[in-house]
Amino acid sequence: MFPASSQEVWDLLTDPQSLQHCTPGCKQLHEIANDAYEATLEIGIGPIKGTFHGKISMKEKAPPRSYKLIVEGSGAAGFVRGEGALTLEEETGDKTIVHVSGDGQVGGVMAGVGQRLFEGVAKQLMGQFFSCMQSRLAAGRPTRDQP
Repeated sequence: MFPASSQEVWDLLTDPQSLQHCTPGCKQLHEIANDAYEATLEIGIGPIKGTFHGKISMKEKAPPRSYKLIVEGSGAAGFVRGEGALTLEEETGDKTIVHVSGDGQVGGVMAGVGQRLFEGVAKQLMGQFFSCMQSRLAAGRPTRDQP
């Protein structure tokens, strides 16, 4: 739960600087089109770690209520693909709950060694992401114009 309006949470969750800062392992994020970014991620699943180059895009945006986040990347350790739906539900008292559902896949060496660990790692990374976003909001409610 975020102690802010759905518009404030929407602005935070769609802000490229916040996305780069809070996405675990994100080393670079460059806008290549409206709501589409080229990304470099360093991710590890179990004993396998790798650098992945790919794209992150936001689709089906319905501000300030929902959007779909699509992540695709590949590297020497294999590939990762994920799709998540984020829905914001504003409650009384200026509080917003973010509901997340999604699915992900890994392939290559990473899948062979880490497939059974993938779900746990994905949940851990998602937890780190939202914890970081909550900290950013608490630190000053950044807007698109702030670093």
